[in-house]
Amino acid sequence: MQPLAGRKIWFVGIGGAGLSGYALLAKAWGAEVAGWDRYETPYLEYVRAAGIPDTIAPDPLPAPHGWESVVSTAFASQAQGRTRADFLAELVSYGRAIVVAGAHGKTTTAAMIAFCLDRLGDDPSFLIGAEVPQLGGNARAGSGWLVVEGDESDRTVFGLRAEIAVITNVDLDHHATFASAAELEEAFADWARGVAPGHVVWGRELAPADIELAVPGEHNRLNAACALATLELAGFDRAEAAAALSEFSGAGRRLEARGEAAGIRLIDDYGHHPAEVAATLGAARQLVGEGRVLVLFQPHLYSRTVHLAVELAAALAAADVTAVTDIYAAREEPLPGVTGKLVVDRLCEVRPGMPIGWTPRVEDGAEFMAGRARSGDVVLTIGAGDVDRAVALILERL
Repeated sequence: MQPLAGRKIWFVGIGGAGLSGYALLAKAWGAEVAGWDRYETPYLEYVRAAGIPDTIAPDPLPAPHGWESVVSTAFASQAQGRTRADFLAELVSYGRAIVVAGAHGKTTTAAMIAFCLDRLGDDPSFLIGAEVPQLGGNARAGSGWLVVEGDESDRTVFGLRAEIAVITNVDLDHHATFASAAELEEAFADWARGVAPGHVVWGRELAPADIELAVPGEHNRLNAACALATLELAGFDRAEAAAALSEFSGAGRRLEARGEAAGIRLIDDYGHHPAEVAATLGAARQLVGEGRVLVLFQPHLYSRTVHLAVELAAALAAADVTAVTDIYAAREEPLPGVTGKLVVDRLCEVRPGMPIGWTPRVEDGAEFMAGRARSGDVVLTIGAGDVDRAVALILERL
């Protein structure tokens, strides 16, 4: 398949989890591809391995003369070109697409589906917002189904034409985009109405999958239920799909084991919503036995923190020791008086006497964790920002 043959496409933000994958598919589907990013990222390893040139510079570079631009949401105010949502909709239009959406679990569910399709001989294409080690990255061009992780944070998913649509759950997570949970619910319902009857999987209608999994946690049994229902709709035998799924070992930054020192295990997770934090802590309890669970949490987005500080504190209260960093701003401008200390203050109210650290810098949090962890404990770094860099700092101190 060469639907993009003859095109020249410049990606602004090519090192991101999204655009790096789009660039890989665009090249595989015939386009000449290059791009810019501000920083080195892990995803650039896959971009460069595919022979795609990239430039690292402080400010966005314009596309070469005669090239079209695709711009990441992160740089939409700094560069001109097609939105990533528009370009993704074009990619999805070229094949039979399974689009996985929802507030929680969509990365893991999409990865599960792509992994099973691969093991069942389908040779899928996929675009997933995290690395899937067993599949060799976050994206691939194949000859079978196209599995896409859809994102509601900027309404991207609602412009994607799906042959099979998967909605893992609906939970208000992006307060700057949706005014209420009701608005979000209606947006998903509208999208589902555009899919052929019988080709929508709603996770809330499914019981957790009763199969042996290599990934822990009740939330992963729910993800597995969505994956198996989807694979049946795609024409695959459920028993064969379940056997393949039992070998799935996870996606990057989803309860990802990152090392061990002095009998202390370090696990990293992308969770940033209270429901995700609670699920991560629940899974960690299954792993730790008689040891303790220590959490270094980095709030993500000012809007989310100010709306969900109480709920985040309630979720973090399930840990034995917690430290909270300042907010990872991502695409947002600061809000007056809104810092990570909002979560700390609420946590002190929910769990008085609990060892709690207000550690504004990630480095401070790493020091706090390393000084309190002991053999048999699990230390979790949780957040959608750069809190994962604390892992190396903690291991170094241990």
